[in-house]
Amino acid sequence: MLEYRANFLMWAGFTVIYHATAIAALWVTLRNFPSINGWDFKQTAFMYGLWMLGHGLHNTTFFTVGSVPEFVREGRFDRFLVRPLDPLFQAITVPQQIWPDELILAIAYFCVVTPFAGVRVDWLLVTYVPLVAIGGALIDFGINLAIATASFWFTRVDSLRWVFMSLEQEFSRYPISIYQRGVRVVLAFVLPFAFMNYFPATYLLHKSEDGLHLNPAIGLFTPLVGALTVALAYGFWRFGIQRYQGTGS
Repeated sequence: MLEYRANFLMWAGFTVIYHATAIAALWVTLRNFPSINGWDFKQTAFMYGLWMLGHGLHNTTFFTVGSVPEFVREGRFDRFLVRPLDPLFQAITVPQQIWPDELILAIAYFCVVTPFAGVRVDWLLVTYVPLVAIGGALIDFGINLAIATASFWFTRVDSLRWVFMSLEQEFSRYPISIYQRGVRVVLAFVLPFAFMNYFPATYLLHKSEDGLHLNPAIGLFTPLVGALTVALAYGFWRFGIQRYQGTGS
């Protein structure tokens, strides 16, 4: 990434512009509607910061799992199966041009938005937020692993991945309490994006949970939900490998 400076600068600039645009959209929305189900701009901006931490950590550590469909199409995945190492470990450790710019931006943004949102910085915040980031990264990883596994049957899953990425990016910007109950249940228990930011933010901001009327302390389970998501996705991965037949490349 650093060898080609223009490419590096353009990529880093795109990362900043992408998140700045998302935050600007939040500001515009909440400028016209000062409160959405009791959430103002400062609180939603803080919630977005929590999502950025988990998402940025995932993109820094597990982003390569998204290349599995490409490995399958090109026949490169077959090499992983004949080596004496776990295929998933090999897939996520393939050298890639990965730069932690998004994670660095997420940390910087969170440090700014926390006092802006009026959140008290104490030992609980310092201890809990890194666990939320890890749990959020695992949730992202588990869902992307499940999508990658689908390529064992469908070979090309670009559209499927785009759909799930769009769902995450769009629905995670706002509190789930603004959506219909069916969407709330999906975001909490099927595709648990709400555990990346909404439930932890509800807990840290000392707000009542109006989406599913749960105890705000449910946000403490984000690391556990992340681990469970990865465990289920890995089980699906093992199931897929046992039935993998290659693409004939």
